[in-house]
Amino acid sequence: MTAARPGPAFSIHDIPFSTHGSWFGISPVLAERTRAEDLHLVSHQNGMHAVLRFVPLDTTTGDRAETRVETRPSLLEWVHDGGRIGLAYASPDTVRLRGEGLGLRITAAAETLTPFTGAYFYRDPVDGAHVFTSYETGRRYRITVLSGAVTEVAGSQALGGGDRGITITADVGGVWEAAIEELDSARRPYASSEKTFGQVVEAAEHAFAAFADTVAPWRSSGTPAAELAAYVLWSATVRPAALVTRPAVLMSKHWMDKVWSWDHCFNALALAPGAPALAWDQFSLPFDHQDESGALPDSVTHSEVLYNFVKPPIHGWALGHLRRRLPDPLDRAELTDTYRRLRRWTDFWLTARRVPGAALPHYQHGNDSGWDNATTFDPERVVVTADLAAFLALQLHELAALASDLGLADEARSWTRTAEETQAAVLDQLWTGERFVARGADSGDTWSSSSLLDLMPIALGEHLPENVVAVLAARIETHLTPYGLATELPTSPHYLPDGYWRGPIWAPATVLIEDGLRRAGHHRLADEISARFRALCETHGFAENFDALTGTGLRDRAYTWTASSYLLLAEAHELRHTAPTSAAHTGG
Repeated sequence: MTAARPGPAFSIHDIPFSTHGSWFGISPVLAERTRAEDLHLVSHQNGMHAVLRFVPLDTTTGDRAETRVETRPSLLEWVHDGGRIGLAYASPDTVRLRGEGLGLRITAAAETLTPFTGAYFYRDPVDGAHVFTSYETGRRYRITVLSGAVTEVAGSQALGGGDRGITITADVGGVWEAAIEELDSARRPYASSEKTFGQVVEAAEHAFAAFADTVAPWRSSGTPAAELAAYVLWSATVRPAALVTRPAVLMSKHWMDKVWSWDHCFNALALAPGAPALAWDQFSLPFDHQDESGALPDSVTHSEVLYNFVKPPIHGWALGHLRRRLPDPLDRAELTDTYRRLRRWTDFWLTARRVPGAALPHYQHGNDSGWDNATTFDPERVVVTADLAAFLALQLHELAALASDLGLADEARSWTRTAEETQAAVLDQLWTGERFVARGADSGDTWSSSSLLDLMPIALGEHLPENVVAVLAARIETHLTPYGLATELPTSPHYLPDGYWRGPIWAPATVLIEDGLRRAGHHRLADEISARFRALCETHGFAENFDALTGTGLRDRAYTWTASSYLLLAEAHELRHTAPTSAAHTGG
């Protein structure tokens, strides 16, 4: 085995430490914007739950040791002048720990208020391991001390309140090691004889390096954040479990630990050339939960599927790009199944979301658009918008392409006709000659806003008249700050620096607009948008969104669709730079 690269360093306060396939990570995050002094083992089964707390100890005094935390993809370390503790994943459900010169106290993270909350703790007489059972996650966490000694045990077999946990140390100059496993009920005693701690770290290095080489083989000094973006995706991936039917890239292993039914499209696109099976799983997962009306769920996670809202129908747009990016074409069975699923999703918008006799569909809330609180929805919430019509038209075009590939000529013509009717209707009903307006589905009133959402019809690209493209491009440019596209004009009275979709820069809007502009022939502006967003990520990381005027990362700081969007734009930039004739839009 050749030596692996250690991978990029990152802050544990921004990005959780985890591994591909694991349902838990190590981080200080307990809830949105809340960070603890200590690191925790945080599980994402049955919700997000901090299970164990880690406190490094000065072995000479027994007090908390003041340490700094250093992280890279294969290894997390607490570092102190007198020693260090390392933590590495031996497998998706097991971490190994090694301490030298420091001890470690491992306790229940949450206070146990009743016999049925928090963690029950005991020593297993079968193998001598110490076990926490978590009512919140429904799982057990077994600690096996491999060398060194347990010097303190608190709260064993206790019910109700009180501390519970163990302290592990070694003699002066000695080393201690332990393993922590997340398990369902029981398994054989843990044995470490097969791999040393160093070998565990080395194996993790090789696993991540292989993933990075697979999803970003094009990376160079001109794309300095590519490896870290790959780590964000790699570490946020979980194995199939409960309602998650496939390997899934969660949006984050912070608190945004779900798969939302438009976020997944960007992850699928980024993964497609190098990890096609994983990419196809990302695209398909929400469709596994499609309901009888054809609607996709709002979100999917381990133990919850929500249907109270939907997300915009960008899936036709995404599928068209995905099919071009996958190294091998879909076979006929896959095409047939995909056509059936996409047709049902499209029929949902054409039936359940169109007023009888109306040509255009409507959202029932800003949440349906993905732009939850955009100012477009201030006058009314049940709204006909141009972005929705644009996405639906693109989806209709993709259905026509699928039908044609399947030899369904009549259906292909029908989908093309409906796409053209939708495009004509949005221009006839919502285009004023200067801008797109929104219309109340019930009231019929129309209005405009300073939201970038009103400019998203640029996603239609080559399907738009040139004069409309020119106006949209000019308006889009007014949203362009030094860091990227503000979702609300900074001069708007409604602009908020941390206003979610009322100002901050978001990755999906960036990718969709960049692609639409490029397909419409506005390469200069598309290049500028790409360059500013890539520079933003390279400086400020992969946050859920960013302050449009300072670039500061906001909300969840380890968001996979942001990392994927960086990878898409960086790859396309590299391909245009190295092979100008081979680069395609959004994904090439």
